[in-house]
Amino acid sequence: MMHLQLVTLSGKLFDDDVYEVVLPTMDGQIGVLKDHMPLVSAATNGVISIRRNERDRDDQMEFFATNGGVIEVSNNVLKVIVDEADHADDINEAEAEAAHERAQKLKAEAKDEVSLEQAQALVDRTAVRLQVAGLKRRSHPRR
Repeated sequence: MMHLQLVTLSGKLFDDDVYEVVLPTMDGQIGVLKDHMPLVSAATNGVISIRRNERDRDDQMEFFATNGGVIEVSNNVLKVIVDEADHADDINEAEAEAAHERAQKLKAEAKDEVSLEQAQALVDRTAVRLQVAGLKRRSHPRR
């Protein structure tokens, strides 16, 4: 096992031993298991997937939507520090869909480069939340 700490500006969201974590990086998804080599990397917008136990099926994984941050792996401790992250259980799919549609409308109506960049960032963030909501819907939580 290794220890995962998922920390946001508002505090620790996750602090427990896990079997595997899949993270979004600039180079694509990476999987981190026990005895992973030391690593420091940037996290990007995407889904953090957590498998608590080796025998857990994919539909038993936990998911977080995140919009980037820093990943550090050292001595079987994985620290993920992000501005914000949302657990799948905290995302309402209908609300996420509506927010994504609003973000796409803002992007379509953007009048300058700054507005376009801000709208694109919002589109990216809402798309990840919507993806995580879909993962939650397709899985069968143990709770």
